[in-house]
Amino acid sequence: MIESARWHDGRLWFAHWGSGEVLAVDLDGRTEVVAPGRDTMGWAIDWLPDGRLLVSGEELTRIEPDGSAVRHSSQGGNELVVHPAGHVYVNGADFDFVGGAAPEPGWIRLIDPDGAAHDVAGDIDFPNGMVVTPDGSTLVIAESFAGRLSAFDIAADGSLSNRRTWAEGLGPDGICIDEGGGIWTQTADTFAHTQAPGAPAGAVVRVLEGGEITHRVETELPCFACGLGGPEGRHLFLLCNEFEGVDQLQAVLARRSARVFVTEVPR
Repeated sequence: MIESARWHDGRLWFAHWGSGEVLAVDLDGRTEVVAPGRDTMGWAIDWLPDGRLLVSGEELTRIEPDGSAVRHSSQGGNELVVHPAGHVYVNGADFDFVGGAAPEPGWIRLIDPDGAAHDVAGDIDFPNGMVVTPDGSTLVIAESFAGRLSAFDIAADGSLSNRRTWAEGLGPDGICIDEGGGIWTQTADTFAHTQAPGAPAGAVVRVLEGGEITHRVETELPCFACGLGGPEGRHLFLLCNEFEGVDQLQAVLARRSARVFVTEVPR
């Protein structure tokens, strides 16, 4: 399974769940294992402003220039995003989703440079992908179980305030944002176990703050994460996995059927 799409240094990087690897692939399809990942599900990648890679999970790991992995913080999480000013945000929820435990409210934490963690938001309804707006003023998080995107103002110290709904009626998981402020996110049927005859298995839409949808891309597998990149930032990468319910995740991993699709988005 593949998640956490990031365009970096001329290639698409992503988390390869089930293999414990971070992969990078160029536009010709050449793939390289570029860093260690996690043996578990539920981890993501991003970079510090100085170029060092962070990998989330049970703890937050930093990859040094020599390739060594060191602990950045004992506080890890599911998804990860780094603000241009260096603020590191991780999110998660304290229940075993894969094991079928009853849901509990999730959280967003800010990680200091020394690794200390501070709660900056709570009561998140299954936190998933996060993005920072191009001007650095706003953090938007996918609340998957609520079917909405929620936004927070970012203060100079990294704290969050002014929580509000960005858009709803969606099925957000791994999201990305373009230079125009549009967020690319999954539709409400992302986690459906079955599809109507002839319907696409998945779809991603571009949504503006307030809920206006401007574009839609359909996929032949459910899309769990998306990212923008390419030479002009117009390549939309769609990370797609089979999904038959949480109880079938191991079977899906064993089939190694994940696919990366790419399309160009309009200017």
